[in-house]
Amino acid sequence: MRVHFIAIGGSAMHNLAIALHRKGYQITGSDDEIFEPSKSRLAACGLLPPSQGWDPVRITPGLDAVILGMHAKADNPELLKATELGLKIFSYPEYLYEQSKAKKRVVIGGSHGKTTITAMILHVLKHAGIDCDYMVGAQLDGFDVMVRLSEDAQVMVIEGDEYLTSPIDRRPKFHLYKPDIAILSGIAWDHINVFPTFDNYVDQFRIFIRQITPGGTLVYCDDDPELARICPAARGDIRIQPYGVMPHVIRDGVTWIRRAGDEVPLRIFGRHNLLNLNGALHVCRELGVDDSLFYEAIRTFGGASKRLEEIAREGQRVVYKDFAHAPSKVKATLQAVRDQYPGRTVIACLELHTYSSLSGEFLGHYQGSLDPADTALVYFNPHALQIKRLPAITPEQVREGFGNPDLEVFTDSGQLAERLFRERQPQAVLLLMSSGDYDGINLKKLAVGWVELTGR
Repeated sequence: MRVHFIAIGGSAMHNLAIALHRKGYQITGSDDEIFEPSKSRLAACGLLPPSQGWDPVRITPGLDAVILGMHAKADNPELLKATELGLKIFSYPEYLYEQSKAKKRVVIGGSHGKTTITAMILHVLKHAGIDCDYMVGAQLDGFDVMVRLSEDAQVMVIEGDEYLTSPIDRRPKFHLYKPDIAILSGIAWDHINVFPTFDNYVDQFRIFIRQITPGGTLVYCDDDPELARICPAARGDIRIQPYGVMPHVIRDGVTWIRRAGDEVPLRIFGRHNLLNLNGALHVCRELGVDDSLFYEAIRTFGGASKRLEEIAREGQRVVYKDFAHAPSKVKATLQAVRDQYPGRTVIACLELHTYSSLSGEFLGHYQGSLDPADTALVYFNPHALQIKRLPAITPEQVREGFGNPDLEVFTDSGQLAERLFRERQPQAVLLLMSSGDYDGINLKKLAVGWVELTGR
């Protein structure tokens, strides 16, 4: 099979290209810019385009498929050439379905927790020796790629994003996967540039539920009010399985889950993760995993990359980074740290980076989300608003949106770093939350330096 990728440098796209290359396909690709780590990973497989930019000459009648990434535009010259030649053009999710339509598909959806639940399921299946293909949105310990496609695996585990499919297909990605087993973790309005109202956003999850195959299973978090409202109304042939928070106790900074008179220690923590864990348990049961084997495996689960990931610790000072950016994610992540470390000083630092978070009209959804912190800081780069063509916002608007007059707001990453190093309490937790990188701050270096400080 000969497959060409338009916009091969994307995080998801380059992983799919590598997965198909390992499957024996002949892969070519193009992009107008490719950053690390995609660049090095493509080069290591011999898949890095010889030059940057788009070139219709690369599109030939001998191609079996063209896969179009979100980074490309609808008038991309390679796309136009492929259309002219009548080639088969797939979006990323369409091609994943094409590769998995003969397998049992497990699709993990929801506004939050998708990556973590997917990672939990994959961790347990690997421990249980169950072969599976997968697509997950973060790099996981023990997995060298984010996409695996094989001929033999009978199960495909897919993280189901609700964002758009491609520049020429406005459907949410997770509408295309047709799950046999679906799980929904929660609904909290996100992607306001695509879904202009909350009702419109919720409708996407109703449509997802309708895509479940006849006789399929829907696992959902009934702790979420929206899911508790829409999931019981699923088709009569779909088996529904609600779940809630696992019984647990926190001792000396470690969370233990309780089951049948026994306690199992975890490396992860937080109420949201206990919900995620219970959801993963129900999915693994559907896949034939015994509960005892699940609990044995989950003891060693350390979390997905950037999901409450510990990046430095020294004595009683510790730093975590987390991908949290939407209001519900920020609130859940901060509360998890607060609950895990009672009595310690908690410093929460959030970067506003996404289209939604930088919208002045949306800021009010963050009301109270940083209140559990002893010190709350917010950073945004005014240039990011220019790139996204959004109206400028002021620090005063941010404070008003968060409902916190004491909130410290920064627009210079250097000044933010200096402020963090003034927090010298010997017993303190620093939580860095962002879907970006604080405009190039070396977070690992910052974290190591920060934990070495003392209150003296």
